[in-house]
Amino acid sequence: MTRFAGTTGRPEQLAAALARVRERIDAACATAGRDPGEVGLLPVTKTRPVSDVALLVDLGLRAFGENRPQEAATKATVLSGLRPAAAARWHLVGRLQRNKAHPVAQWAARVESVDSRRLADALDRAVARALDDAERSGPLSVLIQVSLDGDPQRGGAPVDGVTSLADHVAGCAGLTLDGVMAVAPLGADPDRAFADLATVAGRLRADHPAALVISAGMTADLEAAIRNGSTCVRVGTALLGDRPLAFQ
Repeated sequence: MTRFAGTTGRPEQLAAALARVRERIDAACATAGRDPGEVGLLPVTKTRPVSDVALLVDLGLRAFGENRPQEAATKATVLSGLRPAAAARWHLVGRLQRNKAHPVAQWAARVESVDSRRLADALDRAVARALDDAERSGPLSVLIQVSLDGDPQRGGAPVDGVTSLADHVAGCAGLTLDGVMAVAPLGADPDRAFADLATVAGRLRADHPAALVISAGMTADLEAAIRNGSTCVRVGTALLGDRPLAFQ
């Protein structure tokens, strides 16, 4: 577990944690023969106070992942007041109900959990409405969440449905198909899971060459994800500690 203790303040804790995460990414890239510049870092800030997000902005980070739409919307509003020059980008990485599509279209730069045509259509309509109401200025980036174990309770499109879903998303005027996202199944070998995801991503790029993003890897398995082509690791615990703080 990652715990932050001692007499240092929160800015110093986060700076040290960020340095350690960057070291892990650099080492994993070196082992895989990859350029560290190919792998982005998305801090997952769910349940954490917006003050932590502001401190991460001070450390140079600009994109943040959230699981809950309402929490993300509130943080986006508060952060815009705390760090008005930051132009932070918010990614929804958790499951999304179709009836929450419109508020998400107001603040999200990317939704990483699109797993059905019905959700894609709801987001497409929501983006059109948000554009008409001047609540956003362009299309919404989306990733197709891939289910690597076929468990519908965990979200994600089945592997054999990714191609048709990708074609559908690409036909939505308000959406931009940018790649895939997945979570390694519980108890599974992460290398095998992420190798399977890399295969899916390769097939996707054959028909959609601009869909280059592979969002995969978290605190426990980011090295395996990088070995298998991840272009973005989503890190919460290693960066922010393992004890959720009250959202404020």
